[in-house]
Amino acid sequence: MAVAKPEPSGPAAPVAAAPAAATPQIQLIPASAEGALDAAEEAVDLLLDSGRAPGDVLVITTGEQHPWAAHELSFGEASYWAQHDAGDDVFYADAAVASRAASRPVVVVAVNGGSDAAAADALPLAHARAGALLIVCGDPQQINSVLGVGV
Repeated sequence: MAVAKPEPSGPAAPVAAAPAAATPQIQLIPASAEGALDAAEEAVDLLLDSGRAPGDVLVITTGEQHPWAAHELSFGEASYWAQHDAGDDVFYADAAVASRAASRPVVVVAVNGGSDAAAADALPLAHARAGALLIVCGDPQQINSVLGVGV
């Protein structure tokens, strides 16, 4: 309440709210490219076990597709994206198509191979899509060099 009382804070409040919404907490889980997908799976399990709704979570892979995505895509893209649009389960997307995915409260990125360019594209996109939390699983040196900051 005290923040809303002063007049100068009125115009500043929306500006303050925007970065808070656009700046999710970032967590890094160190993992090799080979172990990044497993680390992402463990992160998703912990999120769900802690009460996070499955529809709150988007998982993006930079290398090989997550087995769920590969399986669902075998039924066609329309069915795959319909599950995304339903928003009632964890959704897995390859970095190449992640720009089609809607924002979700939590985004988990598995830097499980692929080119540095794939990671360079996926990480800022994931950051933009994450409402509250961005979890990045992969090699910290590669992630930091791609993002240009220490995470």
